[in-house]
This record gives sequence, structure tokens and C-alpha cells, in this order.
Amino acid sequence: MVDTNVLVDVLEDDPDWAEWSLVQLRAQSQVHDLIINPVIYAELSLAFDSVQRLDRVIASIGISLHDLPRPALFLAGRAFVKYRRAGGSKANVLADFFIGAHAAVIDCAILTRDPRRYRNYFPTVALVTP
Repeated sequence: MVDTNVLVDVLEDDPDWAEWSLVQLRAQSQVHDLIINPVIYAELSLAFDSVQRLDRVIASIGISLHDLPRPALFLAGRAFVKYRRAGGSKANVLADFFIGAHAAVIDCAILTRDPRRYRNYFPTVALVTP
């Protein structure tokens, strides 16, 4: 699963991270199917003016969109409860919980530059990080 930050690095040609993210996307695509879920899609939509344009870019990178299964939604909620009990201040379930739970349920790694929440709340998920 490709986290939003990696895709934004490439799409916005981030001076610090675009090269690493592009190399990782290419390398991971050689051994895994690249996927995103509706949460990542929604986060990416902020940088686009139309669904069609976003869909074309996702397809050109070779990424497919996978729905969130109910067990992942449930796990995201459980992780959020753990977060709140540990003193987390956000009032709504965070995107990282949906992404981490989805990866955990379908047993896939996450390509990300921001592993903190994934490591803390989804320790069984493999991470590809800098």
C-alpha cells in the first residue's frame, strides 16, 4: 500500500523526498502490486481539480484502488480507542488508522515516510521507510 506522502512527494516533485519516493515506487512495483484505499484517494484528491485527472495519474503510476474491508474498519476503530486511552487528542478517527488497519487485514506492507502511528498501532504491518 502506498501512503499519501510518498505519492505527494512524486507529484509535487518535493526537493527533499521526490527521488527517494520515486525509487521506492519503482522498486516496490517490481515485487508487489501498488495499491491505495479510499482514504488515500481522498487525501490525494486535494491536489487535483477532477476525478478524471486523479484517476489518470493513479493509472499511469500503476496503482489500483482497493475498498476498505469491514474488518479493517473495525480494527481502525479499535486502534483509535487505544490511541485515545494513551492520551491522543484527536477527536476523529485518523486517516493513518484506516490505512494501517487496511494493511494489517490484507497483510501487506505500507510504503511511507511517516511510520510513527503505523509502528505504534499496527506493529505487525511491514513498513518500507527511509
